[in-house]
Amino acid sequence: MKRIVTIQDFSCVGSCSLTAAIPVLSAAGVECCGIPTALLSNHTGFPTFYSIDLTDELEPIGKQLKREHIGFDGIYTGYIASVGQIQHIEQFIREFRQPGTPLFIDPVMGDNGRMYAALTDDYPEHMKKFICGADIITPNITEACLLTGRSFNPCPTLHEVKEMLTELCGMGVKFAVITGFSEKGQLGAVGCCDGKFTEYLTPKKDVSCSGTGDVFASALLGAYLRGADYAKSLEIATKFTYAAVECTAEAPDRRFYGIHFQSVLGEYIRLLDGIEKRQ
Repeated sequence: MKRIVTIQDFSCVGSCSLTAAIPVLSAAGVECCGIPTALLSNHTGFPTFYSIDLTDELEPIGKQLKREHIGFDGIYTGYIASVGQIQHIEQFIREFRQPGTPLFIDPVMGDNGRMYAALTDDYPEHMKKFICGADIITPNITEACLLTGRSFNPCPTLHEVKEMLTELCGMGVKFAVITGFSEKGQLGAVGCCDGKFTEYLTPKKDVSCSGTGDVFASALLGAYLRGADYAKSLEIATKFTYAAVECTAEAPDRRFYGIHFQSVLGEYIRLLDGIEKRQ
């Protein structure tokens, strides 16, 4: 069984970050180990929350894992709360990434045209350097604009998205994916590898909930680790996320608890079982 380590925050209540990554990757048949960058009582979609910063614990955790000779078949990062945390995680990657070990980065920085308030103005520049050498990245529209230095456009054309993807791949990324692309009443993701583009869209639902990007990113990685090629991984992740959003739309508490992916994990497993492994 493959063992992945994912480094991002953990919410005691709410479907996002580690509480999304661990079950989704487990459903893909992957042992998912989590290193929390912060501990939250509940995710930030609630009116209030309590948070404990774990920056100072990242280095000791890494040293202890190294002492035990624990290795990983992939490294996956989500929300990183500060430039200081990026630097700690860069050191972790240098220590644990072996030749051929996939590095998957979800450059979580903002949404709806705004960078998250807790992040500093120099954060995007550090993230640009951090993604260099990544196998897969999955920014949303806002994050892609921050990484490429563009003004925010909530509804870029497909041509504009492809331009941003080309720039992101030029930063040293093998497969860049931009999520949240909408066109003609549909919503989905567009990806690029070696100048070739792939996209998959589903009907657009009028619902917004926390954790959607985390579920998509984890599902994409899970499909890739199961042997799907980039295009098929993107398709599976989009289909699964759409199924979860449909389920969430029926839930009266969706505003606070985040995306309801748990009840459609069986659909994700079914999609994974149909994978024809890449050559």
